[in-house]
Amino acid sequence: MTHSNTPRRRSLLKGAAVAAGALSAPMVATAQTTTSLRFQSTWPAKDIFHEYAQDFAKKVNDMASGRLKIEVLPAGAVVPAFQLLEAVAKGTLDGGHGVVAYHYGKNSALALWGSGPSFGMDPNMLLAWHNYGGGKELLEEIYKSLNLDVVSYLYGPMPTQPFGWFKKPIAKAEDMKGVKFRTVGLAVDMYTDMGAAVNPLPGGEIVPALDRGLIDGAEFNNASSDRLLGFPDVVKNCMLQSFHQSGEQFEILFNKTKLTALPTELKSIIDYAVQAASADMSWKAIERNSKDYDELKKQGVKFYKTPDAILRGQLAAWDKIMTKKGGENAMFQKILDSQKVFAQRAGQWQNDYTVDFKMAYNHYFGRGAKKS
Repeated sequence: MTHSNTPRRRSLLKGAAVAAGALSAPMVATAQTTTSLRFQSTWPAKDIFHEYAQDFAKKVNDMASGRLKIEVLPAGAVVPAFQLLEAVAKGTLDGGHGVVAYHYGKNSALALWGSGPSFGMDPNMLLAWHNYGGGKELLEEIYKSLNLDVVSYLYGPMPTQPFGWFKKPIAKAEDMKGVKFRTVGLAVDMYTDMGAAVNPLPGGEIVPALDRGLIDGAEFNNASSDRLLGFPDVVKNCMLQSFHQSGEQFEILFNKTKLTALPTELKSIIDYAVQAASADMSWKAIERNSKDYDELKKQGVKFYKTPDAILRGQLAAWDKIMTKKGGENAMFQKILDSQKVFAQRAGQWQNDYTVDFKMAYNHYFGRGAKKS
């Protein structure tokens, strides 16, 4: 080896020694900061909907590895259910879990995320419109016009909700006349048009009101929630299928200032947790709702299909409501126009491509099915 390589060799040896020293030096612990956010749902603690809210929070907490922690309180822990939006906007709460229809009183157009037939779109299609057809931007526009400092994430397509629980089965549209009934959102207008006297009670107050005779009937959402809320203890008739809220989904709210202050990585975790929770909720709903549907039958509940004449009556009522509200509220009409364009295209595709699953079900489980 020539002398010309000596300086280079010394440099390499020195670098190796520094690296070795760095490896052998003790690690200096870096303190991790945890951002804690306090959420409230609009659901009673025992309801499966509150469980969905907790499921979302757990996904965020697990992925954030201690950097972010969301705690979810049940309805009424800080504010009443219907005051959630204002509480999140003001920073009284950092976030919340509910449904857009609960904000109906702020702007009637907010009810169009779930209330009504949505031009034939199912819940998942309505979410597709929201995320890819312009709905998200329209919702942001409404909240901005109301000076609400919130960021909204919609997720979790709900199964079709029953027409309602009644002391007596509803055989024809005339049977709704004078019935004291609970519903929320734009569905208030539909049931009112059908002759009912509507009282928009929060979920936790429905069964006590039924028990005391303050209302004659009510709708809430699904077999699991209805069973846990105690519907079968006070009413034994449930009418299935309806267009009053056939495409609803959940809303996760964040105080905008709190969310904006988070690092980009944590905001991405929240975004992907919403998507993961949406899919997980859909699968859990199928498992739990189907089991609770069987349990309700065992508790003596009688289920009836809502007659087609009533369903057509619902659609006719919606036609009048959309014309009236659209004329009163430019944003209402703007949302209807957006949904209609998306629904015509997406609905054509879905209806043409989707096979009749009832045919296969009846083949295996219906009357006349082969016994194995």
